[in-house]
Amino acid sequence: MDMRERINSALKQAMKDKAKDRLSTLRLINAAIKDRDIAARGDGNEAGVGDAEVLAILGKMVKQRQESARAYEEGGRLDLAESERAEVSVIEEFLPKQLNDDEVAEAVSEAISEAGAESIRDMGKVMGMLKEKYTGQMDFGAVGPMVKDRLSA
Repeated sequence: MDMRERINSALKQAMKDKAKDRLSTLRLINAAIKDRDIAARGDGNEAGVGDAEVLAILGKMVKQRQESARAYEEGGRLDLAESERAEVSVIEEFLPKQLNDDEVAEAVSEAISEAGAESIRDMGKVMGMLKEKYTGQMDFGAVGPMVKDRLSA
Protein backbone atom coordinates (compact mmCIF):
# COMPACT_ATOMS: atom_id res chain seq x y z
CA MET A 1 0.00 0.00 0.00
CA ASP A 2 1.55 3.31 -1.01
CA MET A 3 1.61 6.40 1.19
CA ARG A 4 -1.44 8.06 -0.34
CA GLU A 5 -3.55 4.95 0.17
CA ARG A 6 -2.40 4.68 3.81
CA ILE A 7 -3.25 8.32 4.46
CA ASN A 8 -6.63 8.08 2.73
CA SER A 9 -7.61 4.92 4.59
CA ALA A 10 -6.60 6.57 7.89
CA LEU A 11 -8.69 9.60 6.89
CA LYS A 12 -11.74 7.42 6.23
CA GLN A 13 -11.24 5.63 9.55
CA ALA A 14 -10.97 8.95 11.38
CA MET A 15 -14.27 10.00 9.79
CA LYS A 16 -15.92 6.78 10.96
CA ASP A 17 -14.47 7.17 14.46
CA LYS A 18 -15.49 10.84 14.57
CA ALA A 19 -11.92 11.72 15.67
CA LYS A 20 -12.09 15.43 14.93
CA ASP A 21 -8.47 16.39 15.69
CA ARG A 22 -6.99 13.41 13.87
CA LEU A 23 -9.25 14.08 10.89
CA SER A 24 -8.17 17.71 10.61
CA THR A 25 -4.48 16.71 10.69
CA LEU A 26 -5.02 14.07 8.00
CA ARG A 27 -6.82 16.65 5.87
CA LEU A 28 -3.84 18.98 6.28
CA ILE A 29 -1.55 16.19 5.08
CA ASN A 30 -3.74 15.56 2.05
CA ALA A 31 -3.88 19.28 1.25
CA ALA A 32 -0.08 19.54 1.38
CA ILE A 33 0.29 16.53 -0.93
CA LYS A 34 -2.28 17.88 -3.40
CA ASP A 35 -0.56 21.26 -3.32
CA ARG A 36 2.75 19.62 -4.25
CA ASP A 37 0.95 17.57 -6.94
CA ILE A 38 -0.31 20.76 -8.56
CA ALA A 39 3.19 22.24 -8.51
CA ALA A 40 4.60 19.02 -10.02
CA ARG A 41 2.02 19.11 -12.84
CA GLY A 42 3.07 22.67 -13.56
CA ASP A 43 6.62 21.37 -14.00
CA GLY A 44 5.42 18.72 -16.48
CA ASN A 45 5.11 15.75 -14.11
CA GLU A 46 1.54 14.60 -14.75
CA ALA A 47 1.72 11.68 -12.31
CA GLY A 48 2.21 14.00 -9.37
CA VAL A 49 4.59 13.25 -6.52
CA GLY A 50 5.83 9.83 -5.46
CA ASP A 51 6.24 8.24 -2.05
CA ALA A 52 9.71 9.74 -1.52
CA GLU A 53 8.32 13.22 -2.08
CA VAL A 54 5.37 12.48 0.25
CA LEU A 55 7.86 11.44 2.94
CA ALA A 56 9.72 14.71 2.43
CA ILE A 57 6.45 16.65 2.77
CA LEU A 58 5.60 14.81 5.99
CA GLY A 59 9.08 15.40 7.38
CA LYS A 60 8.78 19.11 6.66
CA MET A 61 5.34 19.22 8.32
CA VAL A 62 6.73 17.57 11.47
CA LYS A 63 9.62 20.02 11.63
CA GLN A 64 7.27 23.01 11.21
CA ARG A 65 5.01 21.82 13.98
CA GLN A 66 7.88 21.13 16.35
CA GLU A 67 9.19 24.65 15.80
CA SER A 68 5.69 26.06 16.36
CA ALA A 69 5.30 24.05 19.57
CA ARG A 70 8.61 25.44 20.86
CA ALA A 71 7.53 28.99 19.99
CA TYR A 72 4.17 28.51 21.73
CA GLU A 73 5.90 27.15 24.84
CA GLU A 74 8.22 30.13 24.96
CA GLY A 75 5.19 32.39 24.64
CA GLY A 76 3.42 30.62 27.48
CA ARG A 77 0.70 29.08 25.25
CA LEU A 78 0.91 25.47 26.41
CA ASP A 79 -2.53 24.64 24.98
CA LEU A 80 -1.39 25.52 21.45
CA ALA A 81 1.93 23.74 21.94
CA GLU A 82 0.06 20.59 22.96
CA SER A 83 -2.14 20.86 19.87
CA GLU A 84 0.95 21.07 17.64
CA ARG A 85 2.47 18.02 19.36
CA ALA A 86 -0.74 16.07 18.80
CA GLU A 87 -0.49 16.87 15.07
CA VAL A 88 3.14 15.74 15.08
CA SER A 89 2.17 12.36 16.55
CA VAL A 90 -0.44 11.82 13.81
CA ILE A 91 1.99 12.79 11.03
CA GLU A 92 4.78 10.61 12.45
CA GLU A 93 2.56 7.53 12.11
CA PHE A 94 3.24 7.68 8.37
CA LEU A 95 6.98 8.27 8.61
CA PRO A 96 9.47 5.41 8.82
CA LYS A 97 11.23 4.78 12.13
CA GLN A 98 13.75 7.50 12.95
CA LEU A 99 17.35 6.36 13.14
CA ASN A 100 19.15 6.79 16.46
CA ASP A 101 22.49 8.63 16.72
CA ASP A 102 24.60 5.48 16.27
CA GLU A 103 22.63 4.40 13.21
CA VAL A 104 22.95 7.90 11.71
CA ALA A 105 26.73 7.89 12.28
CA GLU A 106 26.97 4.45 10.68
CA ALA A 107 24.88 5.56 7.68
CA VAL A 108 27.08 8.64 7.22
CA SER A 109 30.26 6.52 7.33
CA GLU A 110 28.77 4.07 4.85
CA ALA A 111 27.71 6.83 2.44
CA ILE A 112 31.14 8.50 2.61
CA SER A 113 32.92 5.24 1.78
CA GLU A 114 30.40 4.32 -0.96
CA ALA A 115 30.78 7.73 -2.59
CA GLY A 116 34.54 7.59 -2.26
CA ALA A 117 34.33 11.04 -0.70
CA GLU A 118 37.65 12.52 0.32
CA SER A 119 37.08 16.25 0.67
CA ILE A 120 34.40 18.80 1.43
CA ARG A 121 33.74 19.06 -2.32
CA ASP A 122 32.17 15.60 -2.21
CA MET A 123 29.62 16.62 0.44
CA GLY A 124 26.80 17.02 -2.11
CA LYS A 125 27.34 13.51 -3.39
CA VAL A 126 27.26 12.06 0.14
CA MET A 127 24.15 14.05 1.13
CA GLY A 128 22.42 12.96 -2.08
CA MET A 129 23.09 9.31 -1.27
CA LEU A 130 21.81 9.74 2.28
CA LYS A 131 18.65 11.51 1.11
CA GLU A 132 18.02 8.77 -1.44
CA LYS A 133 18.31 5.97 1.13
CA TYR A 134 17.10 7.58 4.35
CA THR A 135 14.40 10.12 3.46
CA GLY A 136 12.19 10.63 6.48
CA GLN A 137 14.47 8.61 8.75
CA MET A 138 16.94 11.29 9.79
CA ASP A 139 17.18 15.04 10.25
CA PHE A 140 19.34 16.21 7.36
CA GLY A 141 19.84 19.60 9.01
CA ALA A 142 21.75 17.83 11.77
CA VAL A 143 23.43 15.32 9.44
CA GLY A 144 24.91 18.00 7.15
CA PRO A 145 27.36 19.38 9.75
CA MET A 146 28.28 15.80 10.72
CA VAL A 147 29.19 14.98 7.10
CA LYS A 148 31.09 18.27 6.81
CA ASP A 149 33.14 17.48 9.93
CA ARG A 150 33.99 14.00 8.68
CA LEU A 151 35.07 15.27 5.26
CA SER A 152 37.13 18.20 6.52
CA ALA A 153 39.03 16.11 9.09
